[in-house]
Amino acid sequence: MKKRLSFSKIKFDELCQVVPLKPVTDHAKFDEWFHYDYTVSEEEVDFLANLIDLHRPFLGSYSEEELKVKYLTPVINKVNFMFGQVKDWYERPLKTVINDIEIGGYVDFMVAKGIKEPQRPYFFIQEFKKSKSEVDPEDQLLAELLVAMTLNQVTMMRGAYIMGKVWSFVILEKQPTDQYIYYVSKNFDNSWLNDLKQIYINLQAVKYLYCQD
Repeated sequence: MKKRLSFSKIKFDELCQVVPLKPVTDHAKFDEWFHYDYTVSEEEVDFLANLIDLHRPFLGSYSEEELKVKYLTPVINKVNFMFGQVKDWYERPLKTVINDIEIGGYVDFMVAKGIKEPQRPYFFIQEFKKSKSEVDPEDQLLAELLVAMTLNQVTMMRGAYIMGKVWSFVILEKQPTDQYIYYVSKNFDNSWLNDLKQIYINLQAVKYLYCQD
């Protein structure tokens, strides 16, 4: 019987048994992404500022679903990933077989091409309410990126994970040697306007730079 690994339970050591994987620190890797030339309009700034003012006192007490619905989803909807045949998808299944091991499960959020079903994933967000639980959201995100890279037959994939108020962006890259390395950005606190504006710009960059074949 083929070994199966689930996104919801996967650990870093298990991922390393599937492919050679290691972290690399190089914040310059995010320069193109984070310096995308997008001007946040006055209306968008007001939207983000009002969102913070309304919810900041309660961010620590929101349930995971409340945090998603009240605070995260409005930002994602404002970016508007629905264009052409691309849209945002929630709680959709994704799986593949890598080196005779099946990896899969349901993903919190992905941007992918597709009409009624996601066909080609481009970007993922793994969301947790509090600090790291038994399963590290970074490990879950890396597993999702690895599966998407394999399905798309590409050598780079991007995503982000959220722990409470903090966003971290991630790039996973396959090397010519068939090793995999990944980069994690600095943290962005979405309860502060300057950080939330940068998160918003980063998501707009995903939309315009990376959601294409």
